Amino acid sequence: MCPQSGVWPESESFRDDPHYGPIPSSWRGTCVKGDDSSFDPATACNRKLIGARYYLAGIEAEMGPIDTTGGAEYRSPRDRVGHGTHTASTAAGGVARNASYFGLGRGVARGGAPRARLAVYKVCWYKDLTGRCSDADILAAFDDALCDGVHVVSASLGSPPPLMPLFATSTEIGAFHAMQRGVVTVFSAGNDGPDASLVQNVSPWGLTVAASTIDRRFPTVITLGNNASIVGESFLVDGMKEKQLVESSSVFADGTCTFDQLISRTAATGKMVLCFATAGPVSSEGAAVAVYAGNGDGVIFADTITRKSSQDNFLPTVHVDLHQGTQILYYIRASRKATVRISPSKTVVGKTPAPVVAYFSSRGPSSITPHILKPDVTAPGVNILAAWPPKSSPTGIPLDTRSTDWNLDSGTSMSCPHVSGIAALIKSVHPTWSPAAVKSALMTSAYMYDDTSDVMLAGGTLKAADAFDVGAGHVDPLRALDPGLVYDAGPRDHVLFLCALGYTAAQIRQLVLPDASPLDTTCPGGGAGPHAADDLNYPAIVLPDLSAPVTVRRTVTNVGRGGGAVYRAAVASPQGAHVEVWPRELAFPPYHGGGGDTASYYVTVAPAKASRGRFDFGEIVWSDGFHRVRTPLVVRVTNLPDDAVRADTAAATGTTGYSQAAA
Repeated sequence: MCPQSGVWPESESFRDDPHYGPIPSSWRGTCVKGDDSSFDPATACNRKLIGARYYLAGIEAEMGPIDTTGGAEYRSPRDRVGHGTHTASTAAGGVARNASYFGLGRGVARGGAPRARLAVYKVCWYKDLTGRCSDADILAAFDDALCDGVHVVSASLGSPPPLMPLFATSTEIGAFHAMQRGVVTVFSAGNDGPDASLVQNVSPWGLTVAASTIDRRFPTVITLGNNASIVGESFLVDGMKEKQLVESSSVFADGTCTFDQLISRTAATGKMVLCFATAGPVSSEGAAVAVYAGNGDGVIFADTITRKSSQDNFLPTVHVDLHQGTQILYYIRASRKATVRISPSKTVVGKTPAPVVAYFSSRGPSSITPHILKPDVTAPGVNILAAWPPKSSPTGIPLDTRSTDWNLDSGTSMSCPHVSGIAALIKSVHPTWSPAAVKSALMTSAYMYDDTSDVMLAGGTLKAADAFDVGAGHVDPLRALDPGLVYDAGPRDHVLFLCALGYTAAQIRQLVLPDASPLDTTCPGGGAGPHAADDLNYPAIVLPDLSAPVTVRRTVTNVGRGGGAVYRAAVASPQGAHVEVWPRELAFPPYHGGGGDTASYYVTVAPAKASRGRFDFGEIVWSDGFHRVRTPLVVRVTNLPDDAVRADTAAATGTTGYSQAAA
C-alpha cells in the first residue's frame, strides 16, 4: 500500500500479467473511479494494481477546491505529480525491459518486490506548485488500507521538525494502527540533512529509512576553449555545442545566481553561466531558473564534493565540485572570450565508493524520542530510475515541457519504497512475523561498509557515517530473510514506551485503533512508572543522558533455519563508556516448525569519560558462526558518577575502573 500522489496505471510497471493468478480472496479493497473521467477502474486496475482510492475531503476543507483546469490535477487516483507513480514502481513494480531516462541508465527496471500486488491511496495533491497532504486524508487512507487487507504500508511522506507529539501526528497514528493489525509501515527519514536532529517519522513502531547512493554515475565531459577537459555529472542526452562561458558576476549583480540579482532579462543570452553554491543560498534548480530568466542556455553548478550530485533541470546543468569549479573560473578570467562544449552524458556502473549517505538525508538523533535510534536503516535514494507519468514533466517545473515514462529522482522518498519492497519479501517468507520482527531483521542484518570495505561516508560532511546518519546500516535483503535472531515487541510494549515518555492514558488512546484487539493503555502506577524508555525491546540501544551506570534488558527470538544454535557476544564499547554484556552466550535448542525460543541478556553501560555533549558509538554483535546479529549502541555521557557509585559498579562488573574496554 502506497499513500502518495496517486498512480499512472498505464505504466509498464503496473501492467497485467496472467502469471499473477487470481486476486487473493483476503483482499477487500477496490478501485474507485473518481469525480472525472481520468481514471477507469475497468482498465486501470488488474491483477497487479488491485486497489486505487483517493481522498479529497480533508485537503479541500483546509485549502479549498482542487484545481483541475487543463489537467492541473485529477479528481481520481490518477497521479499528476509523479511522486506516487515513482515510489509505487520502486516498491513493487513489475519487470519492465528497456527502461531509461532519455537513454540514460538503460536496463531492466523492477521493484523491490516485483511479484507483490499493489494498492495506491492518493492523499497528496498538486496545489500552489507543490504537493499538499491533509492529516485527515492520511488517516482515512491508513484505516482503509488496513481494512482492505494490505501487509506493508510504504509512506514516503512526513513533516520536518519541530515535530508534534506522537499522539498528534497523523502518520504516527496511522502507523500505530497498522502495528496493531500486524502491518509493517515504512517511512522516509526526510530530506533536511546534513544537520543533526532533523529526522522525521521517529516512532519506534515505524521503520524510518535514510537515503544513500548507488554505484551508478552519469559522467559528463566539459571541454573548455583551451582544450582542457573536466568531468562533471549531468543528464544531458545530446550535449551542447560551443557556447560562450561566463562567470556569474557578469549576469547577477552580487554573483549569487539568484533571480532577484539578475542584471537584465538578456544578461545571459546565448551563454553558459558558472554558478557556485557557496556564493549564496542557491540550489542548482534555483540557479537554472535564474539563468533561464536571463535568457541563458545552461549552467555549470559548482558545489562541495560532499554535496555534488547529478540532478536534472529543465535548463541544461552540469554539476562539478568546488575544485573543478575553481579551475573553470580561472580559465574564464584568463580568457578574452571563454567558451565551452558539453559532451553527451554517459552511464557508468561500478563507480566507488558506494554507498555514500546522501547529503540531503535527514540525520538523527530524534528530537522527541531520543532513546530510539532514528533513522533505522539506509537504502538507495539517489538518482533512482522508476516509472513516471508522461503528462508530468521530469522536474515538475512548469517551464519544463519534456515528457518521459521513466524518471531519475532522488530523496528519502525513493529509499523508503526500496525497504518497503524488502519488507514485503520478508512477509512473504515469514507471514507470521510482527512488524517489530520484520524491522529487527532489516536492522540487525544491515552493514556499515561501502564497496571499498571502508566505513560508509556521510555526504554533506567530512566524516565517516555513524548511527545517526544510517541507523543500523545499509539494508541487505538476502541476510534480512534469515537474520538468525530478532527483537520482537507488541502493542503493549509500545504503550509502556509511551508511558516512559510521560504520555497519559488519554493521550495514548489517541494513537490506538479502537476496533482492534483490546489493548491496555494504562501506565504502571498511573504514570511513567519504572519502565524506562530504553527498556523497549528495540534492535538498538541509545542512552542519550548517561550520568550513572545503566542496565538494560533485551530479549531475542531464535528464527534461524535449523533452530538449535549457540550465539556468542562481541562488544565494541563506545568511547567514554564501559560496556558489559551478561550472559555472553545464548544457547537455543533445535525446534521443528512453530516459533523459535527466546533468551534475554543484560547490558550494563557505565560512564568513564565525559563526552562534552558528543554522542559516541559502539555495537553488540551476536554470532553463531553463520548469522551475525548486530545491535548499534549509542551513548552520550553527561556526567560522571561519584566514587561510591564507581566502587559499586566495579564490584558488580568485576572491573577496577571505567576505562574504555572492548570485549
